[in-house]
Amino acid sequence: MGDYVTRLVVGVGGRAGVSVAEVCALIEETLRGAGLTAEAVAALATVEAKTAEPGLVGAAERFGVPLVGHPAEELALISVPHPSGAVREAVGTGSVAEAAALAGGGELLVPKRRSMAATCAVATLQPHDLRHHGDAEVLDAGGSLVDLAVNVRADTPPAWLKERIAACLGDLAAYPDGRAARAAVARRHGLPAERVLLTAGAAEAFVLIARALDAVRPVVVHPQFTEPEAALRDAGHRVERVVLTAADGFRLDPAAVPEDADLVVIGNPTNPTSVLHPAAGLAALARPGRILVVDEAFMDAVPGEREALAGRLDVPGLVVLRSLTKTWGLAGLRIGYVLAEPEVIAKLAAAQPLWPVSTPALVAAEACLEPAALAEAEAAAGRIAVDRAHLLAGLAEFDEITVVGEAEGPFVLIRVEGAMEVRTRLRALGFAVRRGDTFPGLDGSWLRLAVRDRATTGRLLQALDHALALAGR
Repeated sequence: MGDYVTRLVVGVGGRAGVSVAEVCALIEETLRGAGLTAEAVAALATVEAKTAEPGLVGAAERFGVPLVGHPAEELALISVPHPSGAVREAVGTGSVAEAAALAGGGELLVPKRRSMAATCAVATLQPHDLRHHGDAEVLDAGGSLVDLAVNVRADTPPAWLKERIAACLGDLAAYPDGRAARAAVARRHGLPAERVLLTAGAAEAFVLIARALDAVRPVVVHPQFTEPEAALRDAGHRVERVVLTAADGFRLDPAAVPEDADLVVIGNPTNPTSVLHPAAGLAALARPGRILVVDEAFMDAVPGEREALAGRLDVPGLVVLRSLTKTWGLAGLRIGYVLAEPEVIAKLAAAQPLWPVSTPALVAAEACLEPAALAEAEAAAGRIAVDRAHLLAGLAEFDEITVVGEAEGPFVLIRVEGAMEVRTRLRALGFAVRRGDTFPGLDGSWLRLAVRDRATTGRLLQALDHALALAGR
């Protein structure tokens, strides 16, 4: 069907005499566990000295791709996340599989996996576009598309919030004063004000964390919002990934995070998987000397905010990020906040420019944290849950579509053959949906759909039926 998928390179290593069957079985299991397909593999790669090894040669032939050899001295220059001293002594690189996978200039998607006599690792042939976001799907559309690509709640901001913001426009000559808004956040979560930092949306917080906290081994748990990794890379960090798999429902295994990681970033509920991780599992990631960043930008769309860590004082090194832009439709105003230990807040604040949050944004923050507004947000979360159930029921009618994991956020991740063509067809039918292949851990067979009201969902399901029929011709 001409579907685009992220092209992959599989780095392989093996002992002398390793069988074709063992190499292929390891690669297939690794791809399947990461929710990837063999059709996306563009090449196998290894060290030059292994390019004549029959097991590796035969595996490449079975996958129908070339076996690419790299000089040992070239691989020795590539930093790998899981080095082995014995392998380095024998070959010159800490991991043949990881170094060979990364030699093409892409990004490691699945770290080293082992069988009895073989190793493999998977990387993208080219880096993921970490700066691609849902708004790109609707830019220049002139309002002609039903927006299912951006996770901002529909029909927001409400009229009362617009009025509150408009009423402050006469105060723009004065410099912003964030004390009242900071106090409102503190009251909302039962925290002292010194544990609160106001930011220009959660995205600014990721930049501050990357620049101010001096991480040595940062780890980002994927698939998730890509800005944390992009900010870390821009600040000069080498980022390691822990990739959750479709086979496990994109659930977190805390043991998968390296013990010596000193900065760990994870979303909850996670964008784009919509998985809500148990708070106990996230808290188990905390360690002395580690900063644990939990992005709760969509937590207020979860009824009761169950599994939230915001306001917890018993988790060492915890940094919680919140956004007010999603539920209240304030993406253009930029307002969010950080909750953390006072020492961390001080470091982040020192990296901020003066007056980072505008007066209208501060007024909006106060308004959205008042009791009536919190009650409105809770009611909206309940409606989202009902609307999501309606969407999931409709999607279950399509044999071509798979929903992996249990969706708990205001969006749903689906897997569908020919996804990129389906996405194009949906655009022609008036619906914008979010492509999934720019998220590390996903390929071109994934799409993300924002949850909307029942009427909009009904029209989407009809369009989806049509798009699938056209794509299957």
